[in-house]
Amino acid sequence: MKDQDENTNAFLIHISSFAGYLFPLGSIITPLILWQTQKDRSVYLDEHGKEAVNFNISYGLYIFILSASFFTFFIRNFFRILDNFNGVDFGHHFNTHGNFFNFFGIFSIVGIITLIKIALIIIASMKAKNGEHYSYPFIIKFIK
Repeated sequence: MKDQDENTNAFLIHISSFAGYLFPLGSIITPLILWQTQKDRSVYLDEHGKEAVNFNISYGLYIFILSASFFTFFIRNFFRILDNFNGVDFGHHFNTHGNFFNFFGIFSIVGIITLIKIALIIIASMKAKNGEHYSYPFIIKFIK
């Protein structure tokens, strides 16, 4: 395979992560399929495919953890609302100060992580298009 073809295919592997905005788990499945079909063609494509898949799995895990914390925030407030509405004591007495800021704090973190993800995908895609190797920061190496 020519260098330009390798660069283009590596670019497509990275940029295919945006498929996650089109269908569920697309940011993991699409780069995984592209990497699996092209990893035997060159070491360069194998390295970029592993990086892209590891990044998207790690990002998905980070968002899952944030979502779990967001879920506990809603459960906590649900019991608080029930305590106040019915006058029934469920035995859950929570500190309700700052709930408004906690709610928007979680959304802010998710928004910042999403912007960082978009920026990192674009950086990795451009580096791959130029024939350079790129390692995403803060990823867990699920595939070695």
